[in-house]
Amino acid sequence: MKARIQWVDGAMFLGESGSGHVVVMDGPPENGGRNLGVRPMEMLLLGLGGCSNFDVVSILKKSRQAVDSCEAFVEAERASEDPKVFTRIHLRFVVKGRGLKEAQVKRAVELSAEKYCSASIMLGRAGVEITHAYEIVELD
Repeated sequence: MKARIQWVDGAMFLGESGSGHVVVMDGPPENGGRNLGVRPMEMLLLGLGGCSNFDVVSILKKSRQAVDSCEAFVEAERASEDPKVFTRIHLRFVVKGRGLKEAQVKRAVELSAEKYCSASIMLGRAGVEITHAYEIVELD
């Protein structure tokens, strides 16, 4: 995997993934930015949420669960002093569908956390406390 990050000006950078997709990263005005893009540490949370959500949906579909949607809500706490690393991260999944089995949803979240989500496992090994929760919403 490769990426290229190019400084634009102030606190703005363009990140280009190896697959050719571009994202804008920028800081707030008090840090020399113009607030025109996501913060780099937010990118880490987005990556973690995307990785975990991908796993949960994939596992549920493989277990033939009728998933209509799945949202991951990610909240994090950071150290107060530099380096301001993440100390705690909580992921909450809201899974919507018809006839979803709680045991299958619980297992999908556990498998993502313990076996499949590289981002979650990497951060956990670095000492970040990561917790998970889920909610099932039955659709008519």
